[in-house]
Amino acid sequence: MSDYLDKNTEEKDKDKEYEDICYVCRRPESKAGKMIHLPINNICVCADCMQKSFDTMNKGGFNYSDMMNLNQLNNLNFQELLGMPVMNSGEDPIPQSQKLKKKKPKEEQAPALDIRDIPKPHVIKAQLDDYIIGQEYAKKVVSVAVYNHYKRVATNTMDDIEIEKSNMLMIGPTGCGKTYLVRTLAKLLDVPLAITDATTLTEAGYIGDDVESVVSKLLANADNDVEKAERGIIFIDEIDKIAKKKNTTSRDVSGESVQQGLLKLLEGSDIEVPVGASSKNAMVPMTTVNTRNILFICGGAFPDLENIIKERLTKQSSIGFIADLKDKYDNEENLISKVTIEDLRKFGMIPEFIGRLPVIFTLQGLTKDMLVKILKEPKNAILKQYQKLLALDEVDLQFEDGALEAIAEKALEKKTGARALRSIIEEFMLDIMYEIPKDDNIGRVTITRDYIENTGGPRIEMRGASALPMHS
Repeated sequence: MSDYLDKNTEEKDKDKEYEDICYVCRRPESKAGKMIHLPINNICVCADCMQKSFDTMNKGGFNYSDMMNLNQLNNLNFQELLGMPVMNSGEDPIPQSQKLKKKKPKEEQAPALDIRDIPKPHVIKAQLDDYIIGQEYAKKVVSVAVYNHYKRVATNTMDDIEIEKSNMLMIGPTGCGKTYLVRTLAKLLDVPLAITDATTLTEAGYIGDDVESVVSKLLANADNDVEKAERGIIFIDEIDKIAKKKNTTSRDVSGESVQQGLLKLLEGSDIEVPVGASSKNAMVPMTTVNTRNILFICGGAFPDLENIIKERLTKQSSIGFIADLKDKYDNEENLISKVTIEDLRKFGMIPEFIGRLPVIFTLQGLTKDMLVKILKEPKNAILKQYQKLLALDEVDLQFEDGALEAIAEKALEKKTGARALRSIIEEFMLDIMYEIPKDDNIGRVTITRDYIENTGGPRIEMRGASALPMHS
């Protein structure tokens, strides 16, 4: 009995954290005013909707003057009267995912962020170094931009000198670590993060997600706490997919129109977003989120951007002593690092959109040495994951340096960056993970270069015996 009471008390305390929502118009208490609690499945109705229902009853000739107390309302079918779907008793009228957390009274509100608690740029970069190999310039840029952004949020200095947001645009080939960098950053800072894909966004009124849906995802990840969401990070991946379409006569609803729609979000404004859903409709409560303190990071691979850069760099006259050879930049590594705003405009990004992303930087393509380091050095490196899996079977897994180089060479051939490493390792580890548990006497497995190149097998060492080759 006591357990039941404790559980009931916990549920009531949890309900106090969230705002009541009108079951008819779906407005939260902060917008609709104090709610009227009906003794029908814990339904809340705002004063406006209740008045409308009584007006409807009056027009229909309903006489409710004989009702002596509120308990007699149980005999009325209010759900049918207000146009609600009839529910079974005990059913929760509003899903938890659509409830908003109450704002604390002003006297109770502590500062959202303490400037002394914000890690310094060198500390942020040092933490990123534990997880991300290479990309030194990108990590430095991100660390400084994030530090400045949260200093701006913490001090909230909006006096004569207003500090603008440091939204970022990161450009780099696929698999170079753009998404992983942002995900690691949000984890280290312990702020809500929403990762969304620009390919699903369309202009309002068309099939797909509206631009406001990116803020709605952030609100959901912040446990529907508006104040917490307003200090979060939104990462919009595949941003190059909303470039202006070239030579098209139809309306560009998933290109330039989306860029136009994102302008107000990037700059900072009050946005009406649905709670617990990705699209607006009559059955979903709405709330207002201010994007002034939300950090936006956009990322994309921008294929063919290198050709635009190459064309600009070789624009000089092809006649004379200072002429550039047409193939001068064909084999240049990291040509994308020479990108300018003019190149992005030519690619299809509108000037207003680029102007709201003041921090533009590039990530390098991964080299063979970087791929080898990615395999073994980060805290959660792929090899460490497999070593841990086999350690649970009391087997020591080792990799020769030659084997790691062979894996990196195969990954470079696939041209999908670090993503290729996992698929290659999964392929050659399949037989090992299948065969090793059969024999409890196996103590160590060493992966060789010959095994990776399909010209031999791994070395197997039995407990207290010499090494034996394993035939795959």
